[in-house]
Amino acid sequence: MSTCAMIFSLTFVRHVFCQPSPRQHRHVEHDASPLLILNCTRPHRQSIVRCSRTKYCSSPLKYSKASVTVSKVTMSGVIQQFPAEKEYEKNPDISPEDIRKLREWMKTQPHLPEQHWTDLDLIIAYHCCECSTEVAKQVIDLHISSRTLLKELFHDRVIDKRIIDTLHVALLAPLPTPTVHGYRAMYCRLLDGDYRKYNLTDMVRTFMAVFDLWQYEEGTWPGFVIIIDMDLVSVSHVTKLDVTTIRNTLYFLQECMLAKVKEVHFTNAPPFMDRVLMLLKPFIANDLIHILHVHEKKSDVLFEYVPKESFPEECGGNYMKLESLRDLHIRRLQDNKEFFVRENLRRVDESLRPNGKTKTIEDVFGIQGSFKKLDID
Repeated sequence: MSTCAMIFSLTFVRHVFCQPSPRQHRHVEHDASPLLILNCTRPHRQSIVRCSRTKYCSSPLKYSKASVTVSKVTMSGVIQQFPAEKEYEKNPDISPEDIRKLREWMKTQPHLPEQHWTDLDLIIAYHCCECSTEVAKQVIDLHISSRTLLKELFHDRVIDKRIIDTLHVALLAPLPTPTVHGYRAMYCRLLDGDYRKYNLTDMVRTFMAVFDLWQYEEGTWPGFVIIIDMDLVSVSHVTKLDVTTIRNTLYFLQECMLAKVKEVHFTNAPPFMDRVLMLLKPFIANDLIHILHVHEKKSDVLFEYVPKESFPEECGGNYMKLESLRDLHIRRLQDNKEFFVRENLRRVDESLRPNGKTKTIEDVFGIQGSFKKLDID
C-alpha cells in the first residue's frame, strides 16, 4: 500500500473512532430496522450488472430440500470437481447448449483465459446471473479482470506459511448443512485475540482460497451467506483495518463474486459495532443494506437463519471443535495445492483485450474510488 493510501486509512479509522456516537443507543439486533447507522447519504448507485443478476433478492426463496446437495466437506485428499452433468440435473433451467454459447463467446475474447475455464465454471457464472447469457458475459469479464487487478487478494496464490498462519489466527470454515432457506454459509471468527497477529488482507486472501476450493467441490448454490463472529474482536483490531482492502473486498463481493450473496450476519456484536459499520458504510450500495444483519451477544436470532447444530461445539453447535475444524481446512488446502496452481492461470491478459482497451484498477474504481462496471465488447 502506498504512503498516501496508508495515511488515508489511518486518518479515516481515527476519524470514525474519535468522533461522538451518532446515536445515543446502539441498534444492533436483528431485522426490525437493519443497520440504521447505514442509512446512506451518498448518491444512489445501482450496478447494471448486479441488478440484472438479481442476486440480492428481498423476497424469501422457495426452498426445496431436494434442490440442495447436503454433504460435509471432504476431510482430506485431492478434491474432485463437481460434475457438470450433475449440475444439469440440479438446475434443469440450464442446458449444455447454454454453456456452449458462453464458451463460444469466450473464444472470441482473446484476453480471457477460456482454455482454463471448465464447463462447471461457466455453469456457476451462468447460474449466478439468473441464466442470462448477456449478463453472464459481463460478469465473467468483470470477475476475471478483478481477480487480475486485485493483486493483494489473488496474485500468485500458493498454500504457504502466510496462509497457514492466517488459519491459526482465524477460522474460515464452510458450515456442513444449508441454512433454513437452503443457502450455503461460511463461518468466520478469530481463534487468536492478539491484534498484533491480525491482517485483514491475509484474512480475505485466505477466505477466498477456502471459498474457491469449496465451490469447486460443490458447484452451484441457491445462495451464499457470510457469518462473521465478532467474539475476540477488540477496538485494536478495528484500528488496524486497511480501508483499501475493505473497499476492494466489498467491491468484489457485491459485483464480481460468482455466488448469490443473500445474507451477511455479524454475531456477538461488541459495543463498538456502530463504529465498524461506519467504516463499511462508504463501500456498500444503498440497495444492499437489507442483506446485513447484526446480532448482539447471547442473541439466538441467528439460529432462525442457520441451524444451531451446524456450528462448532464451542459455539453451541454439534459440528466439530474449533481446533479440529481449523486443522481440517489447513489439511484440505495443503492437499490441494495443485488446484491453486491451475487457478492462478485464470487471469486476464490485458495486452490482448480487443481494441486495446487495457483496464487498470483506476478504471474499475475511478479517480474518487467509486465503483464502475467494465465495458464488455
